[in-house]
Amino acid sequence: MQAVVARTNALKPDLTLITGDLVDGTPAARAADVQPLADLRAQYGVVAIPGNHEYYAEYLGWMEAFRKLGLRMLLNEHMTIEHDGQPLVLAGITDSVAARVNQPLPDIDAAMKGVPPSSAVILLSHRPVGAKRHAQAGAGLQLSGHTHGGQILGPHFVTQLANEGYVSGMYQVDGMQLYVSNGAGLWPGFPIRLGRPSEITQIVLRAAPPG
Repeated sequence: MQAVVARTNALKPDLTLITGDLVDGTPAARAADVQPLADLRAQYGVVAIPGNHEYYAEYLGWMEAFRKLGLRMLLNEHMTIEHDGQPLVLAGITDSVAARVNQPLPDIDAAMKGVPPSSAVILLSHRPVGAKRHAQAGAGLQLSGHTHGGQILGPHFVTQLANEGYVSGMYQVDGMQLYVSNGAGLWPGFPIRLGRPSEITQIVLRAAPPG
């Protein structure tokens, strides 16, 4: 985690976004693993959402732990930042596994409530599924993870089928761009990567040309 934080900060990002699955285990047992996240630095902050793994052990405890580390958690809600006088909306939704622990399910309508239709919107959604619905709701860019890129080149097609065809990289979905990250680490439940390397993704946003 220290190496991931150091490499991320070396990019000198304006904004750092995390799409979930930071932990396995309870806060009491694993809090030290994520402590380096407190050292993330970005001009407009560090914004995150939960992935499915955050729900498996003490979800509410993890949300509080992440907030104490300086992460702004977006749970079916949005926030607006301004850069050079121009607004940029960041929206985030929860994960569908929330049903297991009686927590709010993903709600794109709640996350987008009050967002002007003309706004530029980045949506954080742990799973890439539902991208068409999110495009219809007004997201211009969706950032997701969950798939680990399929972990192994070849068998990754199984993961792709389980995620509406999305597994790694950039997709165009009804006028919205969807980027699915392979993830910055290695899941201990299946600690193998072959041909699907981990990544810290640097995204440069540019204004659309006039007209």
